[in-house]
Formats: sequence, C-alpha cells, structure tokens
Amino acid sequence: VCLLCMQLHMIICRPALSEKNYMSAFPFVNDEEIRKTSFKNVSHPNGTSQYLPHILIIGVRKGGTRALLEMLSLHSHISAAESEIHFFDLEDQYKRGLEWYLDQMPFSYPHQLTVEKTPAYFTSDVVPERVYNMNSTIRLLLILRDPIERVLSDYTQVFYNHKQKNKSYPAVEDLLLKNDELNTDYKAINRSLYHIFMENWLKYFPLKNIYIVDGDRLIKDPFPEMQKVERFLNLSPQINVSNFYFNKTKGFYCLRDSGRDRCLHESKGRAHPQIKPFLLGKLRDYFHEPNKKFFEL
Repeated sequence: VCLLCMQLHMIICRPALSEKNYMSAFPFVNDEEIRKTSFKNVSHPNGTSQYLPHILIIGVRKGGTRALLEMLSLHSHISAAESEIHFFDLEDQYKRGLEWYLDQMPFSYPHQLTVEKTPAYFTSDVVPERVYNMNSTIRLLLILRDPIERVLSDYTQVFYNHKQKNKSYPAVEDLLLKNDELNTDYKAINRSLYHIFMENWLKYFPLKNIYIVDGDRLIKDPFPEMQKVERFLNLSPQINVSNFYFNKTKGFYCLRDSGRDRCLHESKGRAHPQIKPFLLGKLRDYFHEPNKKFFEL
C-alpha cells in the first residue's frame, strides 16, 4: 500500500508549473488571452488538460512542416496536435468555434506548450486576422525553402497522389510551360511567392512573433536549426545532436528519441523530377524579384 501511494504521488507531481510560474516562464503568452477559453478546466487524473495552441506552424506547404513538428516534439515541454486541423482556413471548421478547436488539441501538462501545424494557413487571406483574434501574442513558425525546390516538391506530391489512384498526371514541363513561356498561373508557382503572403501576416503580427526556419538547412543539418527554434520559443536546450542520424537508405535524417528510432513517412524525401536547364533558368529569373521583396520584408 505504501509503495502504491508513493507511485501515485510521483505521477501527480510530474514536473508541472503553477499557472503563475507558467506565464512568467513563457512571457509571450498573454495572460488575459489564456484565460478566455484557452484551456479546459476538466483535467485528466494525471494532471493534463487541453489548451489552445501557444505555437502555430503556419506553413509553407512542402516546406518541411511535418519534419519540423516531429523534431520539435523531441522536446519534453512540447505537446503537438497530430493532424492538420485546418481550423482557421476552412469555413466549415471555423464556424464550429474555439470550443471545437480546443477539443482537437492534445492533452498536455501545464508546463508544456501546445503546437498545431497546418501549412495552408500561410497562404490564406483570412487566417492572419483570425489567429490574431484568438491570441495576438501567439508565436508563429514559418518554414520555407528555395521556392523552386518547393514548386518541384509540390508537383511531386500531387503526381504521386494521382499515381496511387491509378490516374494520369501531366509531366512537370507541361505544367510549368505555356506557349514556351513560364506558366505563372500554375498554383505551385503562386504558392512560392512568399512576399505576398508575408505582407498579409505582417499586418497583424510583428516580426518578433514570427520565426522563419530554413527548410533547406533543416534537411541537410537539422540540429543547428532546431537550436534556433528552441531559443525563439524560450525553451530549455534539450534537443541535441544525438537525436538525429542520417539514414542512407532514405537519404535524409531520421530521429532518435529515448533509444527509439523513427523516420518520416515514406512519402517524404521523394526525388524531384529533373527539369531542363532553360526551364530552370526561367524559374530563377521569375523568382529573383519576389525573393528580393521577401528578404526586404
């Protein structure tokens, strides 16, 4: 009986900060916002509850959002929603209200930060204002990669989605070119015009609320990038180089956590189609000015 009581006591007293200490530990969380429907008073016996996200991974599609979420989840102070909820960008979801959104969040301890990721948030016109209305001090993670690589990755995903359904899909050149000129109406190209979407987010959030993760560097050398993310989120430095190992078979880094190895889904890291040099040149010329505008922002 004594041993049982001791074990129960240990479970209940698993590292958890008081609400006051929680607020001071993460100064970007607005105290008033947290108290407005941001967590459920009904807690599990182990001390967990559901909280509205303190962090959003807002994009970009095919930029490495899943990899970023998985790597961030290595930290013990992070509790991540498993699926993309699309609360802010889909009207049917948004109409369900914050209570419904809260129900989609994972159960977490008071000392943990809740994170949700939906890449479609970045390119939506309506999302920045909706997020601001929920929490004007929320921290935003935006992972970007070379816009040309993002275009090719976007095409690759759609191509394989069609292939799995035994449906045909045009060659990449047929979509990128129209009358021997770059097809600027192609949706994958439009999604890579980062400055357009960034301007919309900056109408509501200052740059200090947004951290841009270099998706190309995260693929090649994830540890330094994750150190920067930890610092931005005011997290204690827990993620270390031993959490990553290069899988030669897959051709990208996998994760090692408490002796358990795990890799991203087989759909990640697929080889991109090779495009002709003249087409690559057209893409570089086209993105030169948008990239410049983005860096100026």
